[in-house]
Amino acid sequence: MTLNHESTILEWQQAMEEGKTTSRELTQAFLKRIADIDKQGLLINAISEINPDALHIADAMDRERALTGSRGPLHGIPILIKDNIATHDSMHTTAGSLAMADSYASADAFLVSRLRDAGAVLLGKTNLTEWANFISDHMPNGYSSRGGQVLNPYGPGSLDVGGSSAGSGAAIAAGFAVAAVGTETSGSILNPAARNSLVGIKPTVGLISRTGIIPIATSQDTAGPMARTVEDAAILLGVMAGIDAQDPATGKSKGLVPADYRSSLDLDGLRGARIGIVRSRYIAKFAQDEQALYEDAITVLKEAGATVIDSITIPSEEANWQNLVLIHEFKSGLNAYLKTLPASFPLRTLKDIMLWNQQHEEQALRYGQILFEKAEKTSGALTEPEYITTRLYDLEMSQHQGIDAVCNEHNLDCLVFPMSEGASIAARAGYPSVTVPAGYTQAGKPFGIMFTGLAFQESALIRYAYAYEQKSHKRIAPPLLNH
Repeated sequence: MTLNHESTILEWQQAMEEGKTTSRELTQAFLKRIADIDKQGLLINAISEINPDALHIADAMDRERALTGSRGPLHGIPILIKDNIATHDSMHTTAGSLAMADSYASADAFLVSRLRDAGAVLLGKTNLTEWANFISDHMPNGYSSRGGQVLNPYGPGSLDVGGSSAGSGAAIAAGFAVAAVGTETSGSILNPAARNSLVGIKPTVGLISRTGIIPIATSQDTAGPMARTVEDAAILLGVMAGIDAQDPATGKSKGLVPADYRSSLDLDGLRGARIGIVRSRYIAKFAQDEQALYEDAITVLKEAGATVIDSITIPSEEANWQNLVLIHEFKSGLNAYLKTLPASFPLRTLKDIMLWNQQHEEQALRYGQILFEKAEKTSGALTEPEYITTRLYDLEMSQHQGIDAVCNEHNLDCLVFPMSEGASIAARAGYPSVTVPAGYTQAGKPFGIMFTGLAFQESALIRYAYAYEQKSHKRIAPPLLNH
């Protein structure tokens, strides 16, 4: 077995168990790769901060392995965390904002505690589209005032890196860690995963705790794994999932989370599955060679034994979708997060951050803050009739007249979309999606397909995604970095 930056979680575990390497050696190798590529060379710029304790954690995990054995599959494995997820350590938690550049969290996010308990080495934090792409309506994917522009390793400077979990996507594609954590409100895991030829899992809202994640919308926010393989993503998802007394949404998952999502890794997992292929308005925006890749993926699904129901239409896909829910929920959510920061941090409200940005306009407001301005005009109490009405409308149209309706009509097990198209409907519904690499255009641009299902159907989606991945074997490392 040849080990390199493309090796999987279980391959590294086997190597450490057999004494062929250590967590320290693995962590050092990733740090060197970051040093060589991220801020020099191709300038991927995916990493916002390195954890100064990373090597100490690795040493501790090596010592523990020698004394009492491994905690599990993540023991000693370097993982990167998106920089809107709180860590109570020497790293900042900033959401990519200069205004938050001196902000330290008061406690670990619940999911971070889960990763630490599993023995993961928190290697560092990743850059992102600032405020998870909820400050401006025209900010480029992967740009933040604090961290600058993240580039796509498959085409640095020429291909869109996706967002908002741009740094997590680019970092794993570039081989800076074994896997990473992203967050999503609407497409922010799935989009950069597809654009960086990765597996991304956007789970059901409530599967992973939102506690300690700088919020956009309480109704749609979730964290999720980004990895090079379905297996690695499934391992990471299983570690992060769990009921958190501080997050009411996680109560919905009681009894619905398997002991290990790896139980869904079935090579024959597509056989007999009824899969609805979504084309409609989504496919037309893609170039001819990308559409050809979609057709190839559909052929693989059929060859793997799936029953394909082609050209289905989601009844509500042309609904009057708006982002009013996000605008209203952002103010109350952000103000609540800022309240948890140490008393020494001076910015306590959205209004404070807006004022700081205005006072440092040249550095902080390259693309303005129009979404902040809209959010600040709301009450922050979520009492406006337009908010309540829109929230209920979104649920009705995304669930009962949307994904539920089409799945019931055709007796479907899941839907398949090109790239991350349709992610916004699943996001409003709070439903899970998994994206998987599906090839490359002649110019080397990654293409992916997305499996979407009903609430807490992660196990089924992982089964389908894994069977497709193992049947197709489409992913290759970025050619410019494959060394």
